Amino acid sequence: MQCPFCENIEDKVLESREIDDGRAIRRRRECTACRGRFTSYERVEEKPVLVTKRDGRREQFSRDKISAGIFRACEKRPVSAEMVEAMVDEIEKQIHRQAGREVLSSKLGELVMEKLQEVDKIAYIRFASVYRKFEDISEFVKEIKEITVGG
Repeated sequence: MQCPFCENIEDKVLESREIDDGRAIRRRRECTACRGRFTSYERVEEKPVLVTKRDGRREQFSRDKISAGIFRACEKRPVSAEMVEAMVDEIEKQIHRQAGREVLSSKLGELVMEKLQEVDKIAYIRFASVYRKFEDISEFVKEIKEITVGG
């Protein structure tokens, strides 16, 4: 590892620690030439998951897009940022476990709705209304009946 201070390539590892639930390693290093200390991170390189859209286009899975959609649905609701991050983490884990290298956008939308329904019914309805493209009030009523009777 090249020292960021003197560019020497010799260093020694002072400490190693797992982070991010074991998915990465943080190493404290010391340059053998200038004694400068710095931190490096090692993470497994994962192949990207592709999302297949309704029209057949493919795009790379974006954690940020999922997070933004959930935050929008949870706006002015008693759902903390930590809860949103936990939902996104769980969705991302499920996608990586189940999907292989491609996932249908419909599957992704269903996973988001499933998590939202567990956390906040209003946020779920908000998300579902956009995701399922509700056209009139009867679709809202039908969905509300399903979650109050079936859930």
